Amino acid sequence: MTAQPGSTPVVPRPAVGAAPPWAFPLPSNDGHLDNGLRVAAYDVPGQYVISVSIVVPLLLSDEPRDVEGVASLMSQLLDEGTERHDSEKFAALLERHGIALSAGVNDGALMVDVDVPVRHLETALALLADALAIPAFPDDEVRRLRSARLAEIEQERASAPHRAARELIATLWAPYERASRPTAGAASIVAQITRAHVAEFHAERVGPIGGSLVVAGTLSGIDLFAMLDRTLGRWHAPRHAQPSPPAAPDLAVDAARVVLVDRPGSVQSELAIGWRGPDRRVATGWAPYPVIGFLLGGSPGARIDAVLREEKGYTYGIRTGFRPRRAGGLLLTSGSVRADATAESLEILAEILDPANVSFSDDELRSGVDFIAGTAPGRFATAGAIGDEAASLLMDRLPLDFTTRTREATLALTTSDLDVAYSAIAPPHWCVVVVGDASLYADRVRELGIGDVSVVAN
Repeated sequence: MTAQPGSTPVVPRPAVGAAPPWAFPLPSNDGHLDNGLRVAAYDVPGQYVISVSIVVPLLLSDEPRDVEGVASLMSQLLDEGTERHDSEKFAALLERHGIALSAGVNDGALMVDVDVPVRHLETALALLADALAIPAFPDDEVRRLRSARLAEIEQERASAPHRAARELIATLWAPYERASRPTAGAASIVAQITRAHVAEFHAERVGPIGGSLVVAGTLSGIDLFAMLDRTLGRWHAPRHAQPSPPAAPDLAVDAARVVLVDRPGSVQSELAIGWRGPDRRVATGWAPYPVIGFLLGGSPGARIDAVLREEKGYTYGIRTGFRPRRAGGLLLTSGSVRADATAESLEILAEILDPANVSFSDDELRSGVDFIAGTAPGRFATAGAIGDEAASLLMDRLPLDFTTRTREATLALTTSDLDVAYSAIAPPHWCVVVVGDASLYADRVRELGIGDVSVVAN
């Protein structure tokens, strides 16, 4: 269309068509080094910051009971110097080459992540190999990070969300389960951890056999496996013991109850409502669960916020989601509400989450499926996101096409699939933790009949 002089050109609105087919990429190279380390390489053109992720299977339940938290402390010490480079020189080498290195543990693995410009990839791999194979664990750094963890525990105690999370796991899981205690350890135990404990745990639990390495970014023109043979391929750990088989944690016999953590004077109440959930290996398929989480409490338009935020004005937002573990998982609803609305909010949440009341509509199904499946191409558009997802799959011993197959299953979901999946895991009564001023609502909460109520000190 030709615009008249002085008029505004009319631009036709583009037609909206169906999204093109999409699949999570498969590695361009997939193999093993001679030391047993699996390697999955993803060539992502145009991504010149290379993402390197290494996963070493390591169950927290394999920590000695008297030094729980040693795995977390050990992971934080990996970049604090090696037998080849002291702490200052190691840090200088990372900075000089633009290398970002971080490490941590969860219930099933030690994870070390590196981001590095492509031109310094071999240097990063060499430093990573040293950090994993010959860490120094300097005494002064052990003391420093141990003190930092003890200070962190006190900070967590002051944080209502952290305090609620800690009380929830202690109430939900059986006391003999490692899952019932903090990943990074409790103060009384962490204070006793020494360098010898850290070095011993590393020697016994960190090695290449059974581990996985994911490298993602622009890899064209790079002989990656030759580079790996010169670096991580030299990593050996003769004392490395394979972890125990993962097992879903047992519920506490009195998990379905209400614990009020008393924090006098608090103007908000932090809520944590949980129960055991599935892992991604669930026999009926993982696809329904992210959609259910999204529809119940995954967005400002979800069922919970539609009532508690938009209609009542009691909260800035409460979220529901599934958190899979290596075996089993957690279904968690959490967020804060006005203190004077605590009891009513719990009553509303109990009604919304009651499996007898949960039946999803066609409109909800389409909304949830469109979001979970439709945003996948954008969520996995970078080398870092691809590397993280692939590393997560390898940690859980899932096939590398799992993300694609789960997305396809998501697109095929029906409302019946969602209803059946939720009713299979939602309990008649939940494990409920509230952190706030218990004097304001304890009696009213008891009247709700959602479980036995106890009050504990902050």
